[in-house]
Amino acid sequence: MKLFWGYVLVFILSAVPFFEGYGVIPIAIVAGLGVVPVVLLGLIGNILTVILVIIFIDQINNWRKKRKKEKEQKESKRSTRAEKIWKKYGLPGLAMLGPLVVGSHLTAIASMTFGGTKKKTFLWVSSSIAVWSIVFTILISFGIDILNFEDRGLINYFNTNK
Repeated sequence: MKLFWGYVLVFILSAVPFFEGYGVIPIAIVAGLGVVPVVLLGLIGNILTVILVIIFIDQINNWRKKRKKEKEQKESKRSTRAEKIWKKYGLPGLAMLGPLVVGSHLTAIASMTFGGTKKKTFLWVSSSIAVWSIVFTILISFGIDILNFEDRGLINYFNTNK
């Protein structure tokens, strides 16, 4: 049963902004969960919420404008960084670099705000999530082998054979 809840937690946390699939996947692998299910659940959870952000972008932007007027605050550092990336590299650059800088959800919002279409934003941001998740999965897999983590207690926590 622990194994089931571990996978559920991977799905939920990967859907939460700033945790992101590419952040949760390596942690779950180190914890001893299966690589393939973790990657699939992490990608699905993360991409699903990005789809929701893209679908409801108009409502999100209206809410942000209303909130910004109420607080009358300057643009955040994250928004400024995202805009600089957009101006320099366009949608592909923002989609590929944005998740590492501001998170995939804010990247989708920024891409739509700066003029990206829903379809292109979805394709680029989803591709970026997949690429970074695979990159971090490969890195953590080699790291586990190099550091010989399989004997550690955290990894054995989800092991049902013991």
